[in-house]
Amino acid sequence: MKRYIRRTIEAVLTQAVEEFPAVVLTGPRQAGKTTLLKHLFGDRFGYVSLEPPDVRAAAMADPRGFLDLHPSPVIFDEVQYAPELLFYIKEKIDQNRDQCGQYLLTGSQNILLSQHVTESLAGRAAILKLLPLSFVEIMGKPDDPFYWEGKKNDLPLSSVDFWEGLLRGSFPELIQNPNKGEELWLGGYLQTYLERDVCTLRQIGDLSQFQLFLKALAARSGQLLQLTDIAKDIGVAVNTVKAWVSILEATYQIIILRPYFKNTNKRLVKSPKVYFTDVGMLCYLLGLKDRDHLRNGPMAGSIVETFIVTEVYKRLVARGKEPQIYFWRTSSGNEVDLIIEDQGLLIPIEIKGSATPRPAMAKGISCFQEDHKDQTKKGYVVFLGDIPLPLAPDVLALPFSSL
Repeated sequence: MKRYIRRTIEAVLTQAVEEFPAVVLTGPRQAGKTTLLKHLFGDRFGYVSLEPPDVRAAAMADPRGFLDLHPSPVIFDEVQYAPELLFYIKEKIDQNRDQCGQYLLTGSQNILLSQHVTESLAGRAAILKLLPLSFVEIMGKPDDPFYWEGKKNDLPLSSVDFWEGLLRGSFPELIQNPNKGEELWLGGYLQTYLERDVCTLRQIGDLSQFQLFLKALAARSGQLLQLTDIAKDIGVAVNTVKAWVSILEATYQIIILRPYFKNTNKRLVKSPKVYFTDVGMLCYLLGLKDRDHLRNGPMAGSIVETFIVTEVYKRLVARGKEPQIYFWRTSSGNEVDLIIEDQGLLIPIEIKGSATPRPAMAKGISCFQEDHKDQTKKGYVVFLGDIPLPLAPDVLALPFSSL
């Protein structure tokens, strides 16, 4: 039996079930949504997957009869396959509006974008997001706070394990089964994703063209998202690239990071940056197969940056709110990789794929602190070493394991 990996979101999810008639848990395919719900609620909730075509057909043919056959409390898995069912779930909820914890719904597409959800479940459902495992979840410390929130202990990890971990990624299936080859598994995941998620969201004429797009975007993880350049590289229209980026975002395969440009007169870069949610899939798309190839290759810095940005994003998402995170870059070249907005205060973070921090690495953070004096907390240069070190006034070099 697979060991269960505790998730940061458990407390928020349990509270939501106690406070709302329905809870919608979205996230990418294979992020662990079903495992999580069955672990927490399987002893008192029924379970139905809407992915099998015959179950889906039954739900669509007679929604009221289907809901009578599967009364609440019940988990409906992959609800995006039968979206019309949501109107009838609303009907059931409204018959007993004060009863919390009636329906748990999962979806591997961002069904917040779906008219069915916004029309039928407004005010009736908490909507939460589960992403692949964070580093603290993998290390068995899902409730660890961030360093600036009072974290006390580092999570020990050797350099070899770090680079191997990047190649393996963060999907629970690969973490729970260390003997399973990641290349074969990620290849199968990608094929399933293309066939079941991409093709249901948009008519893609040529899937091989979409795969070229995925590889072109992977080569830009951690960089500014320039749609025109990608379109030129793969020979499709800019609007096509824009639509395809939207598909990846709606299915949680990428994170789009917006620039921070509040309260300033400086000329700032206003294009967003793009990051792949799972760094293992990123390495797979880039054709990286061993740690030396990864560590010594031209993408090493961008991959480390992707890992840290997505780590922060995953941990914040698991608290039940959309993270307020940004990057900052001036037209003169000063830059901070990550800005976290926390209760009106700003935490600037620079990310370096080096084990040796240098004072020059604090330059961008110091410039940002100067421009946002009243709002900025201490800044951090996250690096691959072992010991926190002061780099500049109010700038600390922080080992990634202390994050």
